[in-house]
Parts: sequence; C-alpha cells; structure tokens
Amino acid sequence: MYAWTNLIIFVAQTLDGLLTLYLYVVIIAALMTWIEPNPYNPIVRFLYSVTEPVFDWFRNHIPVVMGGIDFSPLIVIIGIQLIQRVVIPSAVHMLIPAYA
Repeated sequence: MYAWTNLIIFVAQTLDGLLTLYLYVVIIAALMTWIEPNPYNPIVRFLYSVTEPVFDWFRNHIPVVMGGIDFSPLIVIIGIQLIQRVVIPSAVHMLIPAYA
C-alpha cells in the first residue's frame, strides 16, 4: 500500500515540476515577443518549437487575439495554474483519501 501511495505522490510531484518548468518556458517565450530575437538561434528555435504548437491550438479554438494582442500565452499560463492548483491535488486526494 505504501508503494502505491508513494508512486502516486511521485507522479503528481513530477507532473507539477514539469508544468512549472513549462510555465517558465511560456513566460520566456512571451517576453521574447517584445524583442526581435535571432530566429536562427538554437535557444529561440527551441522555445518556439515547444510553445508555438500549444499557442496555435488555442489560437485555432479560442479567439485569443484582440486588438492585435495575442493572449494565448496568458490562457496557457492560466491553464497550467488550474492544473497545478485544482486538478493535481484533487486527483491525489481522490486516489489517496488519507493523504492530506
């Protein structure tokens, strides 16, 4: 029973850490739109390749561009925060009722 509990906690904490890392990547990519970075820089290419598919999904499904401002990074940040603060703790509490 302890192994199952520890495994669930490990998966939840790992997912939370990965989402936090992705949150920082989204923030950096959003800040980089204010400057004109070199598109051939490997770091810039990595940031765009990791964030643009998610941003494009939101742009295609939700009208997030208003007045020339793209709000898709903000929507992604809100989604990450929702998952971290509501979904993960609820899932852990549902799978491990005694875990507080």
